[in-house]
Amino acid sequence: MARALAACLDWRTRPRFFVVALAVAVSLVLLWSLGSGAMPLGWGEILDSLWNGYGREGYRNDALIWNLRLPRILMGFVAGGALGVCGAALQGLFRNPLADPALIGVSAGGSLGAACAIVLGVPHFLGGIPIVSLYAIPFAAFLGALAATAVVYSVATWQGQVQVATLLLAGIAINATTGAAIGWFTFLASDAQLRELSFWSLGSVGGANWQSLAGCVPFVALALGILLWYARPLNALALGESNARHMGAPVEAMKRGIIIATTLAVGAVVSFTGTIGFVGLVAPHLFRMLGGPDHRWVVPGSFLMGGCLLCVADVIARMAAIPAEVPVGIVVSTLGAPFFLFLLLREKRRSGG
Repeated sequence: MARALAACLDWRTRPRFFVVALAVAVSLVLLWSLGSGAMPLGWGEILDSLWNGYGREGYRNDALIWNLRLPRILMGFVAGGALGVCGAALQGLFRNPLADPALIGVSAGGSLGAACAIVLGVPHFLGGIPIVSLYAIPFAAFLGALAATAVVYSVATWQGQVQVATLLLAGIAINATTGAAIGWFTFLASDAQLRELSFWSLGSVGGANWQSLAGCVPFVALALGILLWYARPLNALALGESNARHMGAPVEAMKRGIIIATTLAVGAVVSFTGTIGFVGLVAPHLFRMLGGPDHRWVVPGSFLMGGCLLCVADVIARMAAIPAEVPVGIVVSTLGAPFFLFLLLREKRRSGG
């Protein structure tokens, strides 16, 4: 009886309970984030503004919450969730716990596209049209992410099949190539362009608004739907490609679907937030440690975990140097790099090296 009760209470055997608990934790983190900053707000003020909506006269908290903090926090959650869920899918695809979205060149391609727009002056080249000028850098970053992934995918495809090992090596080559190209743009940039380029490379959700959120969410939602569709086949792939095929898993379609989903989600995120590392690496591991390895739960759990992590990192970024703000990419890298070393040491012990 005691053993049966312990099994029921063990969240490792009930990952759905952990997903629900994580969703509740995310809601609390979002509320906490809304009240944090140079002008702190109480929970009563936050709930009052959220309940009564925006536009009341004489309520300055409404403008602060609805125009500044809420779109920023939602962008942080969406961006972190996208990076987390794509990291979980790529780790399952490569069967490598150290894989993350930057591995196949998506982030690097987006950074190169942004560098082109910043240094070459794409907004002016496009005629100075306000809406085009506003979205020129995100659009260029998204195109760069798509182009980099297209090159990696074409190199890794042979006779209609995607070679995972070649995909990994092609991603490394693209990362090196784009890094060199960004280096040239950095050398050619003016002081103002260099500052903008540096800030972009550090990653930030500080410039988020409702328009950028509306441009990012559809791509992330589509990618999340694709990855949820392939969650069960990812479980079969853990046994190897041959066994997965014998079990009826659509291996090649799954590879293409995961690559396309990762490109859409990470490309959209990078186009608005810049490069943010380690979330795609850390979030899936944290969920697996708590909720188990079943991808039917790892995929949604990693999305929630990634969004929660980036929201917490954004609060730290806002509070660390008031009234200034630290780019969230610095905070994430500061926290994520030690965890990455921990994973390396853990894998070393497991392999007996």
